[in-house]
Amino acid sequence: MNRTWHLRIRKTHRYLGVFIGIQFLLWTVGGLYFSWSNLDDIHGDHLKRPAVGLSASMSLVSPSVPLRSLQQKGVDSILNIALIEVLNQPIYQLNYRMQHGNGHAMAQVQLADAATGQLRGELTQAEATALARQRFAGPSTVERVEYLTSTNGHHEYREKPLPAYAITFRQPAHATVYVAAQLGTVQSVRTDPWRIFDLLWMLHTMDYEGRDDINNGLLRAFSILGLLTITSGFALYFVSSPQLRRKKVNRPKPITLQS
Repeated sequence: MNRTWHLRIRKTHRYLGVFIGIQFLLWTVGGLYFSWSNLDDIHGDHLKRPAVGLSASMSLVSPSVPLRSLQQKGVDSILNIALIEVLNQPIYQLNYRMQHGNGHAMAQVQLADAATGQLRGELTQAEATALARQRFAGPSTVERVEYLTSTNGHHEYREKPLPAYAITFRQPAHATVYVAAQLGTVQSVRTDPWRIFDLLWMLHTMDYEGRDDINNGLLRAFSILGLLTITSGFALYFVSSPQLRRKKVNRPKPITLQS
């Protein structure tokens, strides 16, 4: 191979290495963190207490009682009914679809006291904080409480039911328990290790908007550039290898027989 091609391969490999080297480093750091982390700990499962069960002898009214109240509001389509426990009290979680004037139907949730059948509003801040303390396995010192009505693609509570209360505890690792106000349930626990994981995952997937799109164009482009970088490195090794050049120089010349 002539010197021109040798220099072209070397220059291509050098420029590709500088351009994509930072992303290679981020991929490596992210991969190390992912492989050395326990996903159950990252998800905060070790900080969740199981839900308290309800007594089988508890007296409950029929779900038809709160359903009649919903019918008076114009609701005619029930999706499902669930019995949940909120602060040791039985609560019906009524999921229904409400038709609007523009022809669209929106899924909504209504809570009702399962002991009386009376409809009730969403959880108050005091109830959500008490529920978070009940379900949180760490110390119960609350640092702050926020009421969320909207989140963006970078929020740690993205794409989950709103409105919600974010109850942050001082220890461990600034754990935040998210309670869906209208559902009456704990949705997730987020800690500093999860936040690091989330940041590295965004850098790993190169999805800087929602984090979970592994088919985005930027990731595909860098994957191709990475393949070219590796390929040019192999090519550079072969064209600059002293052993290969020595073999080429020492290759015996063909003997020409003269008549």
